[in-house]
Amino acid sequence: MSKELTILQDEAIALLKKLIATPSFSKEEDKTADILAAYLYEKGIAHQRVGNNIIAHNKYYDAEKPTILLNSHHDTVKPNKGYTLDPFDPIEKDGKLFGLGSNDAGGCLVSLISVFTHYYNNQNGRHNIIFAATAEEEISGIGGIELTVPQLPPVDAAIVGEPTKMQMAVAERGLMVLDCTSHGRAGHAARNEGENAIYKALQDIDWFRNYRFEKVSPLLGPCMMTVTVIETENKAHNVVPPQCKFVVDTRINECYSFEEVIDIIREHVTVEVKPRSTRLRSTSISLDHPLVRAGLNLGRTCYGSPTTSDKALMPFPALKMGPGDSARSHTADEFIYTDEIREGISLYIQLLNQLL
Repeated sequence: MSKELTILQDEAIALLKKLIATPSFSKEEDKTADILAAYLYEKGIAHQRVGNNIIAHNKYYDAEKPTILLNSHHDTVKPNKGYTLDPFDPIEKDGKLFGLGSNDAGGCLVSLISVFTHYYNNQNGRHNIIFAATAEEEISGIGGIELTVPQLPPVDAAIVGEPTKMQMAVAERGLMVLDCTSHGRAGHAARNEGENAIYKALQDIDWFRNYRFEKVSPLLGPCMMTVTVIETENKAHNVVPPQCKFVVDTRINECYSFEEVIDIIREHVTVEVKPRSTRLRSTSISLDHPLVRAGLNLGRTCYGSPTTSDKALMPFPALKMGPGDSARSHTADEFIYTDEIREGISLYIQLLNQLL
């Protein structure tokens, strides 16, 4: 192992500890943005700040060359009630680094910023490298990657840092949340009056539970629909509810557009169906893309990811790949193995060396 690589790895872990110790809930990432900006400043790397997003270009950026974006996010969810450790205390024990955001996606973020600094002074590379640490990923907010992309020069491809065990998520399910409303007629429960909106909703909820979409993706599997919330405005036990609302979480493969899914749903249900947003669409990158081929050369495997990320908001091919394990994301006493960070930096460099 080279001395430079060891230094990069050590610095990445030290940076992650600073980030863990600094709360950075979505829309409140200003302090971690300060830390990342200071890190680049200390390296002599010019950077741009757009809201709570930090952008930096390689020193010898050449508009005539293709550009690869290295991106991950620095916001976190709020710690759940199951924590037994201080979520903001970066405890290192038994090869693990504990703390909120350590796995999702701090390990990826510090690995990619280290890789960017490794290539920053590369004068003869075939590609430009841009680094972007973005905000609001956990809430799919408009102040994160969506705000950042218009500030970037043309990007040909991206690596999105999310915990994938350094395997390659080449496809990602789209997310569309549906607000459904069943309309009935109020009445007195004792006199069997009215039209119960809950009963009408239940018929359609049963359809959502059992319907199977015909097209199944080889990478992402079938589309999935899950009813997650149900409510009425009733406060009285003896009033037949005139309205019932429920929420459906839909995860859509690349075989269907959101519009096709909505049309199919509306053909089968009686409730009013309104999508909250159609921004987070399914995505995929070709298995023949140079980034993917480079990963395959390193023995990395390809898979379809059931979760969404900022990849969904990128108008260019993107590979989701990073150290850590998605199964640990948002869990109590979240952690990442420090060796995962060390391996991540090494593998990123080995992958990019094949292109740069």
